[in-house]
Amino acid sequence: MTTNDTPTVVLVHGAFADASSFARVVPELLADGLKVLAPPVPNRSLTGDADYLASVVRQIPGPVVLVGHSYGGAVITVAGAEENVKALVYLAGYALEEGESLGELQARFPASELADALVYAPFPLPDGSGEGTDVSVEAERFPEIFAADVDPALARVLARSQRPLAAAAFAEAAPVAAWRTKPSWGLVAAADRTINPEVERFGYRRAGMTTVEVDSSHLVMLSQPEQVAELIRTVVRCVTA
Repeated sequence: MTTNDTPTVVLVHGAFADASSFARVVPELLADGLKVLAPPVPNRSLTGDADYLASVVRQIPGPVVLVGHSYGGAVITVAGAEENVKALVYLAGYALEEGESLGELQARFPASELADALVYAPFPLPDGSGEGTDVSVEAERFPEIFAADVDPALARVLARSQRPLAAAAFAEAAPVAAWRTKPSWGLVAAADRTINPEVERFGYRRAGMTTVEVDSSHLVMLSQPEQVAELIRTVVRCVTA
């Protein structure tokens, strides 16, 4: 049962995925009567993606809980500064410090298996000034690296429907770290082969987050939706208590 004080849960996907990666979590939350939104993320630049998400958040009446997976964690780190955001939840995500980039955070730790499975492709910049570079995961290696405990048939589909991330996003520094002023929770995917789990643990520990660990691949929302939904329920209860 929702009230005016019950937050809307906004689910923010990461790189190499889209909003359908939350397909098993959304029904769990809707069954609780929660308000849920899973917007598309452009995956073009950190500040641009955060600006877009912030514009979505500003149009939501009432409080918001932002849930970011993977690169989506970096996006909510910036967009989470919006006034009506009451909490942040990171799922196998990047919790950047102000002034830090994805590349800088990752460089603190040994590379994951993802590093040598990336594919690069040019795309025209919208202002016509030249080309950018899209980054995706080699389709044949996507299931083992990204979704090892997801149904293999689904993983093969996901491998061929990736939403690439512009390479420029890896080097762009976060202008703000919303976890400094907003209560935050983090989920570590302990069997993650996309992001080194130590990257997740470090970011969460540095931010002083309440942290849980799940024995899961990177796509924890599809492999362990009940545990993800329960974490989100816990956060919703905390911000409405």
